[in-house]
Amino acid sequence: MKLLVIRLSALGDVIHTIPAVVGLRERYEIAWAVEAPYRELVEVVAGVRAIPVSLKRWSMRNIREARSAVRGFEAAIDFQGLVKSALLARASGAEYRIGFAKEFVREKPAAWLMNHRRHIDPNRHVVEWNLQLAGIEHAPKVDFTRFTVSGERRAVNEIVLLPGAGRPEKQWPHFAELAKRLGNDALAVWGPGEEELARATGARLAPPTNLRELARLLRDAALVVGGDIGPLHLAAALGTPVVGLYGPTNPARNGPYGQLGNVVESYSTTKSMKSIGVDDVMRRIGEVLR
Repeated sequence: MKLLVIRLSALGDVIHTIPAVVGLRERYEIAWAVEAPYRELVEVVAGVRAIPVSLKRWSMRNIREARSAVRGFEAAIDFQGLVKSALLARASGAEYRIGFAKEFVREKPAAWLMNHRRHIDPNRHVVEWNLQLAGIEHAPKVDFTRFTVSGERRAVNEIVLLPGAGRPEKQWPHFAELAKRLGNDALAVWGPGEEELARATGARLAPPTNLRELARLLRDAALVVGGDIGPLHLAAALGTPVVGLYGPTNPARNGPYGQLGNVVESYSTTKSMKSIGVDDVMRRIGEVLR
């Protein structure tokens, strides 16, 4: 059976969907509709054909191209739960369209376009939400290190800092103090539009990287510190020790999978990143490195 998988973005969400897709791969011929920047990640790690789309910015041309690219499937599974992802499932021609029940999606009309809506355990991690949606009981082993650029693992003591975040409320304002305490071991990593933010930490500045180069840098780090953002989840998926900083998002649902104990959080109290103290982060870093 030809199955269309839909999870368009973002980096962390794509990473959290890969185990479910790997589990489905044994039973179906799969293609994955995903935003173009994540095409290589999907093809290398999940081992399925990617259908690159460009729907972050809506235009009639992008919509027409996406609809045309996803036609000809017998079944579709929408891991995203947005109207645009549900419309892609509908455009695929799939008679069997699987999605989350309406109480588990951000945009409720998306559930109306599914004809098989599944309930999941809301107290579980989002990786397990996706496994439940796919009907998979146990997460398969996934080797994310295949995505790193070639080269032997370097023996380094670098503690990678991730000061950027997709939303301002996810940014931790105390990275400069943390970098000062860590000294020469701190390396600030940055993405598009984040160079000045990284520079402001006072840590050594990493060079610009593409996604595969970033994966290698995270793989080789002694430890990675960051908020609920894609690079933190990539580091955890690569098996690198992490310390996650969580304020407005729930670490039980969105924490670094496999390392949920390595979190400093204010979600249970103020939900503000400002409330997370440097002393607490340093203490957790020491615990993880031991």
